Amino acid sequence: MFRVTRDKISVADVEACVKVYGVGAVVYFDGIVRDHSEGKRVKFLEYEAYESMAEEKLREIGEDIQRRWPVSKVAILHRVGHLEVGESSVIIAVSSPHREHAFTACRFAIEQIKILVPIWKKEFWEEGGDHWVNIEESTSPTAK
Repeated sequence: MFRVTRDKISVADVEACVKVYGVGAVVYFDGIVRDHSEGKRVKFLEYEAYESMAEEKLREIGEDIQRRWPVSKVAILHRVGHLEVGESSVIIAVSSPHREHAFTACRFAIEQIKILVPIWKKEFWEEGGDHWVNIEESTSPTAK
């Protein structure tokens, strides 16, 4: 499962996809909206994506993982739209016969997502104002 969704996500959403008979480990990464960034209190986040390309890139990351390590299954879900503090923004699950491969593959997945997947995050602060994270203003999806 490699999907971009506007619906809330949870670890249970991906567990059934990767937990298969005979695996020795399932490792999850649950990216959660935190309440602070750059010394400011975060009110909420908005994620935007080029959704069809994002899903394609998530799938490519999963395929790359399966070429590099002896893993059983990989699943990645990423939210877009409005997310409140405490909600999951991305969940990655990797199952493998051995834990070291599952841990390594899961870490690789989140690092590749940050580099390759066209998903943009905008923080909205409690004291007012907002900020696109890790992109130049001129490349933001809604820049003029």
